Amino acid sequence: MKFFIAELACETNTFAPTCTGWTSFEQAGLYRGDGSLRDPAGTGAYLHFMRQLMQADGHHVVESVCAFAEPGGPVVGAVYEALRDRILDDLRAALPVHAVQLLLHGAMVAQGHEDCEGELLVAIRSVVGPDVPVGVVLDLHGHFTQTMFAAADVCVAFKEYPHTDIDDCSREVYRILLDTAIGRVRPTTGVCDCAMVGLWHTTREPMSGFVQRMKSLEGRDGVLSVSLGHGFPWGDVADAGAKVWVVTDGDPAQAQALARRLATEFWAMREQTPAPVIGLDEALDRLAVRSDGPVVIADVADNPGAGAPGDSTFILRRLLQRPVGPAIVGAFWDLGAVQLCAEAGVGSSLSLRVGGKCGPHSGDPVDLRVTVRAVVEQHAQTLLGTRVSLGRSVWVEAAQGLHLVLVSVRSQVGGTDTFTGLGLTLLDKRLLVVKSMQHFHTAFAPIAAEVLYVATPGAVNPDFAALPYRVRSLDFWPRVAAPSHRPVWP
Repeated sequence: MKFFIAELACETNTFAPTCTGWTSFEQAGLYRGDGSLRDPAGTGAYLHFMRQLMQADGHHVVESVCAFAEPGGPVVGAVYEALRDRILDDLRAALPVHAVQLLLHGAMVAQGHEDCEGELLVAIRSVVGPDVPVGVVLDLHGHFTQTMFAAADVCVAFKEYPHTDIDDCSREVYRILLDTAIGRVRPTTGVCDCAMVGLWHTTREPMSGFVQRMKSLEGRDGVLSVSLGHGFPWGDVADAGAKVWVVTDGDPAQAQALARRLATEFWAMREQTPAPVIGLDEALDRLAVRSDGPVVIADVADNPGAGAPGDSTFILRRLLQRPVGPAIVGAFWDLGAVQLCAEAGVGSSLSLRVGGKCGPHSGDPVDLRVTVRAVVEQHAQTLLGTRVSLGRSVWVEAAQGLHLVLVSVRSQVGGTDTFTGLGLTLLDKRLLVVKSMQHFHTAFAPIAAEVLYVATPGAVNPDFAALPYRVRSLDFWPRVAAPSHRPVWP
Protein backbone atom coordinates (compact mmCIF):
# COMPACT_ATOMS: atom_id res chain seq x y z
CA MET A 1 0.00 0.00 0.00
CA LYS A 2 1.01 3.62 -0.45
CA PHE A 3 0.76 5.84 2.64
CA PHE A 4 0.95 9.63 2.50
CA ILE A 5 2.31 11.23 5.70
CA ALA A 6 2.82 14.82 6.85
CA GLU A 7 3.18 16.93 9.99
CA LEU A 8 1.93 20.47 10.56
CA ALA A 9 1.78 21.48 14.21
CA CYS A 10 1.55 24.71 16.14
CA GLU A 11 -0.43 25.53 19.28
CA THR A 12 -1.87 29.03 19.08
CA ASN A 13 -2.41 31.29 22.05
CA THR A 14 -4.89 33.79 20.64
CA PHE A 15 -4.24 36.11 23.61
CA ALA A 16 -0.49 36.27 22.94
CA PRO A 17 0.89 39.61 21.73
CA THR A 18 3.16 38.04 19.11
CA CYS A 19 2.57 36.32 15.77
CA THR A 20 4.05 33.07 14.46
CA GLY A 21 5.86 33.36 11.12
CA TRP A 22 8.42 31.55 9.00
CA THR A 23 11.24 32.05 11.51
CA SER A 24 9.34 30.18 14.22
CA PHE A 25 8.95 27.14 11.97
CA GLU A 26 12.49 27.34 10.63
CA GLN A 27 14.02 27.46 14.10
CA ALA A 28 12.28 24.23 15.05
CA GLY A 29 13.04 22.59 11.70
CA LEU A 30 11.04 22.94 8.50
CA TYR A 31 11.31 20.24 5.82
CA ARG A 32 9.52 19.08 2.72
CA GLY A 33 9.75 15.39 1.91
CA ASP A 34 12.81 14.52 3.98
CA GLY A 35 12.20 15.62 7.59
CA SER A 36 12.20 12.02 8.79
CA LEU A 37 15.65 11.51 7.27
CA ARG A 38 17.31 14.86 7.98
CA ASP A 39 16.03 15.34 11.53
CA PRO A 40 14.99 11.92 12.89
CA ALA A 41 15.71 12.87 16.51
CA GLY A 42 14.08 16.31 16.35
CA THR A 43 11.09 17.72 14.49
CA GLY A 44 11.19 14.76 12.10
CA ALA A 45 10.93 12.17 14.90
CA TYR A 46 7.23 11.46 14.36
CA LEU A 47 7.53 11.03 10.60
CA HIS A 48 10.69 8.95 11.12
CA PHE A 49 8.74 6.64 13.42
CA MET A 50 5.87 6.36 10.95
CA ARG A 51 8.17 5.74 8.00
CA GLN A 52 9.94 2.92 9.84
CA LEU A 53 6.66 1.37 10.98
CA MET A 54 5.08 1.45 7.54
CA GLN A 55 8.14 0.33 5.63
CA ALA A 56 8.67 -2.55 8.04
CA ASP A 57 5.22 -3.78 6.97
CA GLY A 58 6.19 -3.51 3.31
CA HIS A 59 4.32 -0.31 2.47
CA HIS A 60 5.46 2.56 0.26
CA VAL A 61 5.68 5.93 2.03
CA VAL A 62 5.32 9.37 0.46
CA GLU A 63 6.41 12.06 2.89
CA SER A 64 5.36 15.69 2.60
CA VAL A 65 5.81 18.69 4.88
CA CYS A 66 7.32 18.34 8.32
CA ALA A 67 6.65 21.61 10.14
CA PHE A 68 6.49 22.54 13.81
CA ALA A 69 6.66 25.88 15.59
CA GLU A 70 6.91 26.70 19.28
CA PRO A 71 3.49 27.83 20.55
CA GLY A 72 2.83 31.51 20.11
CA GLY A 73 0.35 34.00 18.76
CA PRO A 74 -1.69 33.44 15.58
CA VAL A 75 0.21 32.08 12.59
CA VAL A 76 0.70 34.58 9.79
CA GLY A 77 -2.03 33.81 7.28
CA ALA A 78 0.28 33.56 4.28
CA VAL A 79 2.60 31.16 6.16
CA TYR A 80 -0.21 28.76 7.02
CA GLU A 81 -1.62 28.95 3.51
CA ALA A 82 1.78 28.16 1.98
CA LEU A 83 2.32 25.14 4.26
CA ARG A 84 -1.22 23.91 3.62
CA ASP A 85 -0.81 24.26 -0.13
CA ARG A 86 2.54 22.44 -0.10
CA ILE A 87 0.88 19.45 1.55
CA LEU A 88 -1.97 19.49 -0.94
CA ASP A 89 0.39 19.81 -3.91
CA ASP A 90 2.44 16.87 -2.65
CA LEU A 91 -0.71 14.82 -2.13
CA ARG A 92 -1.95 15.47 -5.66
CA ALA A 93 1.45 14.48 -7.04
CA ALA A 94 1.39 11.25 -5.00
CA LEU A 95 -2.02 10.02 -6.19
CA PRO A 96 -3.26 7.39 -6.03
CA VAL A 97 -2.67 6.69 -2.33
CA HIS A 98 -4.29 4.08 -0.11
CA ALA A 99 -4.29 6.08 3.14
CA VAL A 100 -3.29 9.44 4.62
CA GLN A 101 -1.85 9.84 8.13
CA LEU A 102 -1.10 13.24 9.64
CA LEU A 103 0.30 14.65 12.85
CA LEU A 104 -1.55 17.89 13.54
CA HIS A 105 -1.79 19.83 16.75
CA GLY A 106 -5.46 20.74 16.71
CA ALA A 107 -5.06 24.23 18.18
CA MET A 108 -3.50 26.06 15.25
CA VAL A 109 -5.15 29.39 14.48
CA ALA A 110 -3.92 31.58 11.65
CA GLN A 111 -4.87 35.08 10.62
CA GLY A 112 -8.15 34.59 8.76
CA HIS A 113 -8.29 30.85 9.59
CA GLU A 114 -9.81 29.84 12.94
CA ASP A 115 -9.71 26.06 12.35
CA CYS A 116 -6.53 25.37 10.38
CA GLU A 117 -6.63 21.61 10.93
CA GLY A 118 -10.27 21.29 9.94
CA GLU A 119 -9.69 23.35 6.82
CA LEU A 120 -6.67 21.23 5.85
CA LEU A 121 -8.59 17.99 6.38
CA VAL A 122 -11.50 19.17 4.25
CA ALA A 123 -9.07 20.03 1.46
CA ILE A 124 -7.35 16.64 1.76
CA ARG A 125 -10.69 14.89 1.60
CA SER A 126 -11.54 16.78 -1.58
CA VAL A 127 -8.28 15.53 -3.13
CA VAL A 128 -8.45 11.85 -2.16
CA GLY A 129 -12.23 11.38 -2.33
CA PRO A 130 -14.55 9.59 0.09
CA ASP A 131 -13.00 6.12 -0.05
CA VAL A 132 -9.39 6.76 1.00
CA PRO A 133 -9.08 6.57 4.81
CA VAL A 134 -7.66 9.70 6.46
CA GLY A 135 -6.30 9.50 10.00
CA VAL A 136 -4.97 12.16 12.36
CA VAL A 137 -2.89 12.10 15.52
CA LEU A 138 -3.72 15.15 17.65
CA ASP A 139 -2.17 16.80 20.65
CA LEU A 140 -4.58 16.41 23.55
CA HIS A 141 -4.52 20.19 23.86
CA GLY A 142 -6.04 20.58 20.41
CA HIS A 143 -9.55 21.76 19.67
CA PHE A 144 -11.54 18.85 18.24
CA THR A 145 -13.91 20.58 15.84
CA GLN A 146 -16.96 19.38 13.95
CA THR A 147 -15.14 20.12 10.69
CA MET A 148 -12.27 17.81 11.68
CA PHE A 149 -14.75 15.19 12.84
CA ALA A 150 -16.58 15.24 9.50
CA ALA A 151 -13.50 15.19 7.26
CA ALA A 152 -11.34 12.49 8.89
CA ASP A 153 -12.07 8.79 9.30
CA VAL A 154 -10.25 8.55 12.61
CA CYS A 155 -8.74 11.06 15.03
CA VAL A 156 -6.75 9.98 18.09
CA ALA A 157 -5.46 12.37 20.76
CA PHE A 158 -2.48 11.78 23.00
CA LYS A 159 -3.72 10.37 26.30
CA GLU A 160 -0.83 11.44 28.53
CA TYR A 161 0.23 14.87 29.78
CA PRO A 162 3.25 15.09 29.57
CA HIS A 163 2.90 13.56 26.11
CA THR A 164 4.86 10.34 26.64
CA ASP A 165 2.65 8.29 24.31
CA ILE A 166 3.08 9.97 20.92
CA ASP A 167 4.45 6.81 19.28
CA ASP A 168 1.69 4.68 20.82
CA CYS A 169 -1.02 6.97 19.43
CA SER A 170 0.68 7.08 16.03
CA ARG A 171 0.74 3.28 15.91
CA GLU A 172 -2.92 3.21 16.95
CA VAL A 173 -4.00 5.45 14.05
CA TYR A 174 -1.83 3.49 11.61
CA ARG A 175 -3.42 0.17 12.57
CA ILE A 176 -6.94 1.57 12.25
CA LEU A 177 -6.13 3.10 8.86
CA LEU A 178 -4.62 -0.15 7.65
CA ASP A 179 -7.63 -2.16 8.78
CA THR A 180 -9.95 0.40 7.20
CA ALA A 181 -8.10 0.33 3.88
CA ILE A 182 -8.44 -3.46 3.61
CA GLY A 183 -12.08 -3.42 4.71
CA ARG A 184 -11.57 -5.08 8.08
CA VAL A 185 -13.13 -2.22 10.08
CA ARG A 186 -15.39 0.75 9.44
CA PRO A 187 -14.56 3.54 11.92
CA THR A 188 -17.44 5.56 13.33
CA THR A 189 -17.02 8.27 15.96
CA GLY A 190 -19.17 9.65 18.74
CA VAL A 191 -18.28 12.85 20.59
CA CYS A 192 -19.43 14.43 23.84
CA ASP A 193 -18.55 17.98 24.80
CA CYS A 194 -17.68 18.08 28.52
CA ALA A 195 -18.44 21.83 28.83
CA MET A 196 -15.19 22.22 30.77
CA VAL A 197 -12.09 24.38 30.33
CA GLY A 198 -8.97 23.49 32.26
CA LEU A 199 -5.61 21.82 32.52
CA TRP A 200 -5.37 18.21 33.67
CA HIS A 201 -2.13 16.46 34.58
CA THR A 202 -2.26 12.71 33.96
CA THR A 203 0.64 12.12 36.35
CA ARG A 204 -1.65 12.10 39.41
CA GLU A 205 -4.94 10.59 40.48
CA PRO A 206 -7.72 10.62 39.59
CA MET A 207 -6.57 11.51 36.05
CA SER A 208 -4.02 8.70 35.80
CA GLY A 209 -6.71 6.17 36.65
CA PHE A 210 -9.12 7.70 34.16
CA VAL A 211 -6.51 7.36 31.40
CA GLN A 212 -5.98 3.72 32.30
CA ARG A 213 -9.73 3.17 32.13
CA MET A 214 -9.85 4.69 28.63
CA LYS A 215 -7.03 2.40 27.50
CA SER A 216 -8.71 -0.67 28.99
CA LEU A 217 -11.78 -0.12 26.79
CA GLU A 218 -9.82 -0.14 23.54
CA GLY A 219 -9.64 -3.31 21.46
CA ARG A 220 -12.73 -4.81 23.12
CA ASP A 221 -16.36 -5.07 22.07
CA GLY A 222 -15.81 -3.15 18.86
CA VAL A 223 -14.15 -0.13 20.51
CA LEU A 224 -11.18 0.92 18.38
CA SER A 225 -10.03 4.05 20.21
CA VAL A 226 -10.94 6.37 23.09
CA SER A 227 -9.68 9.97 23.39
CA LEU A 228 -10.05 12.73 25.93
CA GLY A 229 -9.15 15.99 24.24
CA HIS A 230 -8.34 18.48 26.98
CA GLY A 231 -8.49 21.44 24.62
CA PHE A 232 -6.25 24.51 24.78
CA PRO A 233 -7.65 27.06 27.24
CA TRP A 234 -5.75 30.01 25.73
CA GLY A 235 -7.19 29.52 22.27
CA ASP A 236 -10.33 31.60 21.89
CA VAL A 237 -12.21 29.60 19.27
CA ALA A 238 -15.75 28.28 19.14
CA ASP A 239 -14.82 24.63 19.76
CA ALA A 240 -12.41 25.21 22.67
CA GLY A 241 -12.76 22.96 25.69
CA ALA A 242 -12.62 19.34 26.77
CA LYS A 243 -14.29 16.62 24.72
CA VAL A 244 -14.43 12.85 24.86
CA TRP A 245 -14.66 10.90 21.63
CA VAL A 246 -14.89 7.21 20.94
CA VAL A 247 -14.18 5.36 17.68
CA THR A 248 -16.02 2.09 17.18
CA ASP A 249 -16.21 -0.43 14.38
CA GLY A 250 -19.37 0.50 12.51
CA ASP A 251 -21.53 1.28 15.55
CA PRO A 252 -22.19 5.02 15.92
CA ALA A 253 -24.77 4.52 18.67
CA GLN A 254 -22.23 2.61 20.76
CA ALA A 255 -19.64 5.33 20.14
CA GLN A 256 -22.02 8.07 21.25
CA ALA A 257 -23.17 6.20 24.34
CA LEU A 258 -19.65 5.42 25.52
CA ALA A 259 -18.46 8.97 24.84
CA ARG A 260 -21.33 10.33 26.92
CA ARG A 261 -20.65 7.87 29.76
CA LEU A 262 -16.96 8.71 29.92
CA ALA A 263 -17.66 12.44 29.72
CA THR A 264 -20.04 12.05 32.66
CA GLU A 265 -17.31 10.27 34.64
CA PHE A 266 -14.84 13.01 33.80
CA TRP A 267 -17.35 15.68 34.83
CA ALA A 268 -17.87 13.95 38.19
CA MET A 269 -14.13 14.29 38.93
CA ARG A 270 -13.98 17.99 38.10
CA GLU A 271 -13.22 19.22 41.64
CA GLN A 272 -10.36 16.72 42.10
CA THR A 273 -8.60 16.95 38.74
CA PRO A 274 -7.42 20.57 38.18
CA ALA A 275 -3.70 21.32 38.36
CA PRO A 276 -2.75 22.50 41.89
CA VAL A 277 -1.57 26.07 41.19
CA ILE A 278 -0.50 28.15 44.22
CA GLY A 279 0.96 31.59 44.89
CA LEU A 280 4.69 32.26 44.78
CA ASP A 281 5.10 33.16 48.44
CA GLU A 282 3.23 30.04 49.49
CA ALA A 283 5.63 28.01 47.37
CA LEU A 284 8.64 29.74 48.93
CA ASP A 285 7.20 29.09 52.40
CA ARG A 286 7.04 25.38 51.59
CA LEU A 287 10.58 25.49 50.27
CA ALA A 288 11.78 27.09 53.52
CA VAL A 289 10.89 24.02 55.60
CA ARG A 290 12.51 21.48 53.29
CA SER A 291 16.09 20.28 53.29
CA ASP A 292 15.77 16.98 51.41
CA GLY A 293 16.70 17.99 47.86
CA PRO A 294 15.80 20.59 45.26
CA VAL A 295 12.26 21.86 45.03
CA VAL A 296 11.03 22.44 41.49
CA ILE A 297 8.75 25.41 40.82
CA ALA A 298 6.97 25.59 37.48
CA ASP A 299 6.45 29.17 36.31
CA VAL A 300 3.28 28.16 34.48
CA ALA A 301 2.19 31.68 33.50
CA ASP A 302 5.42 32.21 31.53
CA ASN A 303 5.38 28.84 29.77
CA PRO A 304 6.57 29.24 26.16
CA GLY A 305 4.88 25.91 25.48
CA ALA A 306 1.55 27.71 25.84
CA GLY A 307 2.58 30.80 23.89
CA ALA A 308 4.15 32.94 26.63
CA PRO A 309 7.30 34.94 25.78
CA GLY A 310 9.51 33.18 28.31
CA ASP A 311 11.00 36.41 29.64
CA SER A 312 8.87 37.30 32.66
CA THR A 313 10.73 38.49 35.75
CA PHE A 314 8.16 38.12 38.53
CA ILE A 315 9.78 35.10 40.17
CA LEU A 316 13.30 36.39 39.61
CA ARG A 317 12.47 39.70 41.28
CA ARG A 318 10.88 37.96 44.27
CA LEU A 319 13.93 35.72 44.72
CA LEU A 320 16.12 38.82 44.89
CA GLN A 321 13.85 40.18 47.62
CA ARG A 322 13.59 36.84 49.37
CA PRO A 323 16.79 34.82 48.79
CA VAL A 324 16.49 31.07 49.23
CA GLY A 325 20.07 29.94 48.69
CA PRO A 326 21.46 28.19 45.60
CA ALA A 327 18.82 28.37 42.85
CA ILE A 328 18.45 28.14 39.08
CA VAL A 329 15.89 30.09 37.06
CA GLY A 330 15.33 29.54 33.33
CA ALA A 331 15.19 29.47 30.55
CA PHE A 332 14.85 33.21 29.82
CA TRP A 333 14.34 34.10 26.16
CA ASP A 334 16.50 37.21 25.94
CA LEU A 335 18.48 37.70 22.73
CA GLY A 336 20.12 40.91 23.87
CA ALA A 337 21.32 39.52 27.17
CA VAL A 338 22.70 36.43 25.44
CA GLN A 339 24.61 38.59 22.96
CA LEU A 340 26.12 40.77 25.68
CA CYS A 341 27.25 37.76 27.70
CA ALA A 342 28.75 36.04 24.68
CA GLU A 343 30.64 39.20 23.77
CA ALA A 344 32.00 39.50 27.31
CA GLY A 345 33.10 35.87 27.38
CA VAL A 346 33.27 33.15 30.01
CA GLY A 347 34.65 34.39 33.32
CA SER A 348 33.75 38.01 32.69
CA SER A 349 31.60 40.05 35.05
CA LEU A 350 29.14 42.62 33.76
CA SER A 351 26.00 44.53 34.57
CA LEU A 352 23.13 42.82 32.78
CA ARG A 353 19.49 43.73 32.21
CA VAL A 354 17.42 40.53 32.09
CA GLY A 355 13.89 39.85 30.86
CA GLY A 356 10.86 42.11 30.78
CA LYS A 357 11.13 42.73 27.03
CA CYS A 358 7.78 41.62 25.58
CA GLY A 359 5.13 43.67 27.33
CA PRO A 360 3.23 44.01 30.62
CA HIS A 361 2.93 40.25 31.11
CA SER A 362 6.72 40.03 31.13
CA GLY A 363 7.13 42.36 34.11
CA ASP A 364 9.89 44.95 34.37
CA PRO A 365 13.49 44.19 33.38
CA VAL A 366 15.80 43.22 36.23
CA ASP A 367 19.29 44.70 36.52
CA LEU A 368 21.93 42.35 37.92
CA ARG A 369 25.66 42.10 38.32
CA VAL A 370 26.54 38.70 36.89
CA THR A 371 29.49 36.50 36.03
CA VAL A 372 29.36 34.55 32.78
CA ARG A 373 29.92 30.87 33.60
CA ALA A 374 29.26 29.24 30.22
CA VAL A 375 28.45 30.07 26.61
CA VAL A 376 27.25 27.31 24.26
CA GLU A 377 26.78 28.26 20.64
CA GLN A 378 24.31 25.53 19.69
CA HIS A 379 22.65 24.44 22.90
CA ALA A 380 19.76 21.95 22.83
CA GLN A 381 17.51 20.13 25.25
CA THR A 382 15.54 16.90 25.37
CA LEU A 383 11.80 17.47 25.12
CA LEU A 384 9.23 14.70 24.66
CA GLY A 385 11.90 12.34 23.39
CA THR A 386 13.25 14.76 20.77
CA ARG A 387 16.15 17.20 20.61
CA VAL A 388 15.02 20.83 20.61
CA SER A 389 17.34 23.70 19.75
CA LEU A 390 17.84 26.54 22.22
CA GLY A 391 20.36 28.33 20.01
CA ARG A 392 23.23 30.26 21.53
CA SER A 393 22.72 30.01 25.29
CA VAL A 394 24.50 31.21 28.40
CA TRP A 395 24.68 30.48 32.11
CA VAL A 396 25.28 33.44 34.38
CA GLU A 397 25.67 33.59 38.14
CA ALA A 398 24.46 36.50 40.27
CA ALA A 399 24.84 37.15 43.99
CA GLN A 400 23.56 34.75 46.68
CA GLY A 401 23.96 31.66 44.51
CA LEU A 402 21.37 32.69 41.93
CA HIS A 403 21.98 31.11 38.52
CA LEU A 404 20.16 32.11 35.33
CA VAL A 405 19.93 30.31 31.98
CA LEU A 406 19.40 32.57 28.96
CA VAL A 407 18.56 31.21 25.50
CA SER A 408 18.21 32.53 21.95
CA VAL A 409 15.45 30.18 20.78
CA ARG A 410 12.25 30.40 22.80
CA SER A 411 11.22 27.08 24.31
CA GLN A 412 9.64 25.66 27.42
CA VAL A 413 11.96 23.70 29.70
CA GLY A 414 11.57 19.99 29.05
CA GLY A 415 14.76 18.21 30.05
CA THR A 416 17.26 18.63 32.85
CA ASP A 417 19.86 19.07 30.11
CA THR A 418 18.50 22.59 29.58
CA PHE A 419 20.59 23.32 32.68
CA THR A 420 23.16 20.52 32.85
CA GLY A 421 24.10 20.98 29.19
CA LEU A 422 25.57 24.33 30.18
CA GLY A 423 27.53 22.81 33.06
CA LEU A 424 25.11 23.46 35.91
CA THR A 425 24.62 20.89 38.65
CA LEU A 426 21.16 20.34 40.09
CA LEU A 427 21.21 18.23 43.24
CA ASP A 428 23.20 20.85 45.17
CA LYS A 429 20.55 23.51 44.52
CA ARG A 430 17.65 24.30 46.83
CA LEU A 431 15.37 25.55 44.07
CA LEU A 432 14.94 24.92 40.35
CA VAL A 433 12.52 27.31 38.60
CA VAL A 434 11.43 26.09 35.16
CA LYS A 435 9.52 28.16 32.64
CA SER A 436 7.21 25.30 31.76
CA MET A 437 3.79 23.97 32.63
CA GLN A 438 4.05 20.17 32.77
CA HIS A 439 6.35 18.76 30.10
CA PHE A 440 9.27 19.18 32.49
CA HIS A 441 7.72 16.68 34.90
CA THR A 442 9.07 13.45 33.44
CA ALA A 443 12.68 14.65 33.68
CA PHE A 444 12.56 16.74 36.86
CA ALA A 445 10.15 14.90 39.16
CA PRO A 446 12.60 12.02 39.87
CA ILE A 447 15.15 14.45 41.37
CA ALA A 448 12.68 16.79 43.09
CA ALA A 449 11.83 16.80 46.77
CA GLU A 450 8.59 18.46 45.67
CA VAL A 451 7.10 19.86 42.47
CA LEU A 452 5.05 23.04 42.80
CA TYR A 453 3.05 24.94 40.20
CA VAL A 454 3.05 28.71 40.70
CA ALA A 455 0.85 31.44 39.24
CA THR A 456 2.31 34.87 38.45
CA PRO A 457 0.89 37.76 36.36
CA GLY A 458 2.37 36.20 33.21
CA ALA A 459 0.85 35.75 29.76
CA VAL A 460 -0.69 32.32 30.42
CA ASN A 461 -3.36 32.94 33.04
CA PRO A 462 -4.29 29.69 34.87
CA ASP A 463 -7.53 31.22 36.19
CA PHE A 464 -9.72 29.62 33.54
CA ALA A 465 -12.96 31.20 34.75
CA ALA A 466 -11.44 34.64 34.12
CA LEU A 467 -10.16 34.11 30.59
CA PRO A 468 -11.49 36.93 28.36
CA TYR A 469 -13.17 34.82 25.70
CA ARG A 470 -14.93 36.67 22.91
CA VAL A 471 -15.56 33.77 20.51
CA ARG A 472 -15.91 30.76 22.78
CA SER A 473 -19.20 30.44 24.68
CA LEU A 474 -18.95 31.43 28.35
CA ASP A 475 -21.20 28.53 29.31
CA PHE A 476 -18.47 26.30 30.75
CA TRP A 477 -17.13 25.04 34.05
CA PRO A 478 -15.50 26.53 36.13
CA ARG A 479 -16.98 29.85 34.98
CA VAL A 480 -20.48 28.37 35.35
CA ALA A 481 -21.23 25.81 38.04
CA ALA A 482 -23.69 23.85 35.91
CA PRO A 483 -23.32 24.53 32.16
CA SER A 484 -26.54 24.08 30.25
CA HIS A 485 -25.17 22.91 26.90
CA ARG A 486 -23.25 19.61 26.56
CA PRO A 487 -23.86 18.40 23.00
CA VAL A 488 -23.19 14.95 21.62
CA TRP A 489 -22.06 14.50 18.00
CA PRO A 490 -23.20 13.54 15.45
